[in-house]
Amino acid sequence: MFLTKKKGAFLSIFVILIVLAIITAYGVLQMNENNKYKQIDNFHNELLGENVYIFSDQDDPKVVNQILQEMYAKQETNQFGTDRYSVYFLPGDYDDSIEVNVGYYMQIAGLGIYPTDTKLPSLQCTARWLGDDSNHNATCNFWRGVENLELKSNTMWAVSQATFMRRMQIDGALYLHDNYGWASGGFLSDSNVDLMIDGGSQQQWLSRNNKYKVWMDDNWNLVFVGDAEGCAPVSTWPAKAYTAVDTTPVIREKPFLIYDEKEGFAVYVPELQKECSGVSWTENSEGRIVSLKDFYIADPKKDTAATLNEALEAGKHLFFTPGIYQIEEPIQINRENTIVLGTGLATLTASNGNVCMETADADGIIIAGLLFDAGGYESPNLLVVGNEKTQADHSQNPICLSDVFFRVGGTTTEYAAKADTCVTLYSNDIIGDNFWVWRADHGDNVAWDLNTAKNGIKVYGDRSTFYALMVEHFMEYQTLIYGEDTQVYMYQSEIPYDVPSQDVWMSRDGTRYGYSSFYVDDNVDTFLAYGLGIYSYNRDAVVRLDSVMEVPDKDDVAIYNICSVMITGNPGIMHVINDEGDSALTAGKRSIIREYRNGMIK
Repeated sequence: MFLTKKKGAFLSIFVILIVLAIITAYGVLQMNENNKYKQIDNFHNELLGENVYIFSDQDDPKVVNQILQEMYAKQETNQFGTDRYSVYFLPGDYDDSIEVNVGYYMQIAGLGIYPTDTKLPSLQCTARWLGDDSNHNATCNFWRGVENLELKSNTMWAVSQATFMRRMQIDGALYLHDNYGWASGGFLSDSNVDLMIDGGSQQQWLSRNNKYKVWMDDNWNLVFVGDAEGCAPVSTWPAKAYTAVDTTPVIREKPFLIYDEKEGFAVYVPELQKECSGVSWTENSEGRIVSLKDFYIADPKKDTAATLNEALEAGKHLFFTPGIYQIEEPIQINRENTIVLGTGLATLTASNGNVCMETADADGIIIAGLLFDAGGYESPNLLVVGNEKTQADHSQNPICLSDVFFRVGGTTTEYAAKADTCVTLYSNDIIGDNFWVWRADHGDNVAWDLNTAKNGIKVYGDRSTFYALMVEHFMEYQTLIYGEDTQVYMYQSEIPYDVPSQDVWMSRDGTRYGYSSFYVDDNVDTFLAYGLGIYSYNRDAVVRLDSVMEVPDKDDVAIYNICSVMITGNPGIMHVINDEGDSALTAGKRSIIREYRNGMIK
């Protein structure tokens, strides 16, 4: 009898333990389901650091909004500040109360392979801080970006240079202005907009490989390359400021960070495309996934050029987390197919009169998502690709530079920034996708004899292709082309505001008034450009510019749709190309040439 009771008691305890185990297991499963990304704690990841925020759709929306609002309050007006942030959203469908506002040095992105993996209710970049709320002036809304997201509503993206919107699904309309206030953008690529895109007051824009219902806007220089069939406007200059090119000749879309539940963090690298149109992210799109374990994760608090070069020599790629890196010697990119990817507008500052980054003349190097700053000692360059002009052919695996921005001055009261040139490209077959090369016209330590820089960009390599090349305010030529078969799709430039007198601004041994913005060397036989806008604002002196562009008079040198605009000042711009084309001598005057070939206006 006693043994029977004891056996029954053991059996009861055993059953209870099984039930408790099932309940516990179910609870663990539910906990894991509710927190799929358990290695991400308190919105940060130890690997990526405190300036990278990572949210999931299981997070409390009130807490997420509080973090986003505090960040935007700090960054909305922080034009030359030192804070940098990335905000990543794990794949999921986010609560309708989430509000994302994008300020300076903020990058907002989804972590899925496809933009439709990560759905946000809304996102916007407004322009209400420069002056007062009624101003809506977006001309200084620089240095920010969004990518790889689906937005479930109409979207305002009122931005100017040094910004990017990539790989987006927008379920409504896209507005590139804030209540038609001034704007001087910009760049949109690889995105699908279900309704219209309203450029509004944008002075210029490049739309590349996008799809939308209709484009609304007509200002100075709007360029459409490889947009889906039937999207780009059919009108063109002089009736409308539209330039449309049916296909994108060659492009590799920018790499981006993803998260996989099994593999963890990785970088997705899209494949090279040629003669393409429309968005790339279809079910048949191709790319390769590189584990973040193959990257050295750079930390602005501890890394130097020496530690970064040591990692590169060990065979690592580089992933720059947000922050400002003091670079005292060149970072050396020597291995083919090396990926250098920045997030959160990671900034490399030349601290010793040095070049920030140099590459070998090697296949497949990718540099993306970085801001290069000149320091207080004059640098010969901030970025150099290749070391001399070669015959090496990289056409099957080009060197790609995406969302790379350069700056000389404006950032600090401690010194006046200086460089001779910002970027020099020697290698052949380079793809440049969204550049802003800028000698500061405002900010701290900004004046003709303070933040000095002769030229913005020099191109020696052959077969370079640029989409959205924007170069401004350098003291001599803004852009110089010495290589064969360069192609440029949308160019935007302003000559320097702060020329103190005509005497110090005379090119060609004093025989011509001023320096053209765009110079193609006389030895070049083949050159092609579509959609160029070059503007003048004589702020500090009476200054004349003979022509905004100089090119050789040869059969295979062709320019389509170029304009000069006199913003204000006297006397202004005499001609457009090679002493041809009308003058622009009064405020707001825009002079155009539809086609220039073989030394003639066609």
